Amino acid sequence: MELIFIGYPGSGKGTQAALLSQHFGNIPKISTGDILRAAVAAKTDLGMKAKLFMDAGELVPDYLIIDMVVQRISEPDSAKGYILDGFPRNIHQAQELDRVLLNHRRPIAGVLSLEIEKKKVIERLTSRRVCSKCGHLFNLISDPPPANNICSLCKGQIYQRSDDKPETVLHRMEVYEEATRPLKSYYGSQGKLIPIDGSLSIEKVQAEIINRLTKALAQFELWKRVPRRYTS
Repeated sequence: MELIFIGYPGSGKGTQAALLSQHFGNIPKISTGDILRAAVAAKTDLGMKAKLFMDAGELVPDYLIIDMVVQRISEPDSAKGYILDGFPRNIHQAQELDRVLLNHRRPIAGVLSLEIEKKKVIERLTSRRVCSKCGHLFNLISDPPPANNICSLCKGQIYQRSDDKPETVLHRMEVYEEATRPLKSYYGSQGKLIPIDGSLSIEKVQAEIINRLTKALAQFELWKRVPRRYTS
């Protein structure tokens, strides 16, 4: 079962992907954002190149992303499926992913699109804070961090990521509109797009995802049984 989450930065993709991973027996949630941030922290060559784009709110170039994702989904823990969060981010990446999966006879089963107003996303992101040690997310509105900005879970320092600052968030919205939103039409034309109201509570969004996805996966299983010719 191969799934993709798309939507504005801050729409809740990471949270819902993690919950869905647990629901389906801990299939891996693969986030390019997490992989890239780890590379930045480790000061790898890839990390240093990616950091220049991330700090400016730009998408990391395809050539730095595609091979990394393909390698990750080829690892043993992805054999029963995976959930992609943050990839693909444009049509070229989606086409390359389809090409690779076609060769492996593992097409994407469904693409969950979290729908939410831009204004609400901006509010969410600029209010977000993260622990530098364990990565736990806080929100100044709904889940404020301790007054001393020390994480109660691991004693790490809580801070605001550079890509969550107001000027960068606005730019990220512009980048999404130009590069990522067209994916809705791309996957819609394949009959794989599953729109989800992302403005609801976490619990209600999760329930809607499971309900819609269960029906979509049943149809996908029927589709896979139809004989078809695969080409390289």
